Amino acid sequence: MSEGHEHTGHENVPSRQRRRFPGISSRAYEHPADRSALVALRKLSGFDTVFKALSGLLPERSLRLLFLSDSVRVSDQQFAHLNDMLRDACYILDLEKVPPMYVNQDPVPNAMCIGLDEPIIVVTTGLVELLDEEEMRAVVGHEVGHALSGHSVYRTILLFLTTLAVRVAWIPLGNIAIMAIVTALREWFRKSELSADRAGLLVGQDLQSSMRGLMKLAGGHHLHEMNVDAFLKQAEEYEAGGDLRDSVLKILNVLPRSHPFTTVRAAELKKWAESRDYQRIMDGHYPRRDEDKDASVTDSFRESASHYATHVKSSKDPLMKLVTDIAGGAGDLGGRVRRGFGGFTSAPPKDEPGRDDTGEGGTGADGTANS
Repeated sequence: MSEGHEHTGHENVPSRQRRRFPGISSRAYEHPADRSALVALRKLSGFDTVFKALSGLLPERSLRLLFLSDSVRVSDQQFAHLNDMLRDACYILDLEKVPPMYVNQDPVPNAMCIGLDEPIIVVTTGLVELLDEEEMRAVVGHEVGHALSGHSVYRTILLFLTTLAVRVAWIPLGNIAIMAIVTALREWFRKSELSADRAGLLVGQDLQSSMRGLMKLAGGHHLHEMNVDAFLKQAEEYEAGGDLRDSVLKILNVLPRSHPFTTVRAAELKKWAESRDYQRIMDGHYPRRDEDKDASVTDSFRESASHYATHVKSSKDPLMKLVTDIAGGAGDLGGRVRRGFGGFTSAPPKDEPGRDDTGEGGTGADGTANS
């Protein structure tokens, strides 16, 4: 437990010391893609109108009554070990008001932070049964990170609009307008998950536990059959493998999802855990909440733009490499597109003149050249 907390309740909760981050701002752990996606969402035509309308119409009171009546509220008397984790996570991230947490009967492992005026955290029984203490601690920290960042408002609207889109699917133009906003919200929410994963690591302060939790979300209870390095290797293969057709399929696969793929989340979190930014936070150097009003919006935009530029340049994805070459003025752009969309091959024709082995393709996870 964190310093200043006494262990009362669950015997398996470790009593080791954890660093606390007084006054920490969510800016300390927010992924640059999270911020830029939220800016893009707010600029979407019609979003402000929908947001203002739904903020007054959404039945938040009904939502709270629903969980109160049909789920188990975490407390000192119920799921006491989760209550300890929740309070500890709020103490570490210095979230003054502890949000209510509910355990909902659902075999599918899941957790969410929702609510407009005040956040509510909900975890399913499937998740509670799947994870051990340290893995669950990272998940609780993840949801508290959502609360600290104010993500619950947009998550609630996303849930409502997703349901509404199904109900008005028969209205030709109405569904198109709603789905445009839903798609933008999903894009932002996927990025926000990367931020919340970082918050979970700050709370748990155990990278291996965070990795195990993500692996279990992908492969279930069979942790003894899985390997962290092999799991991360999948993320490399996913990003680098295939041709332009696969790049398009990746985009289509992720569009309906609210969360990024677990291998991608694991790779992103490991990269951040090994960064100087993470170490500075652990050393006590991080932006404070009382400085948020003075934070430069321009600097945030610049950081997000720099992140995307670096991501595109370093990406092994064929589509990202094509974008880089377009920006840099590639010579044989037409030939590369024909190979990508026409032949659907990952390797160029052997008789292509002027081919430089170090030039176009890069290498995939298995060492083969990619178009």
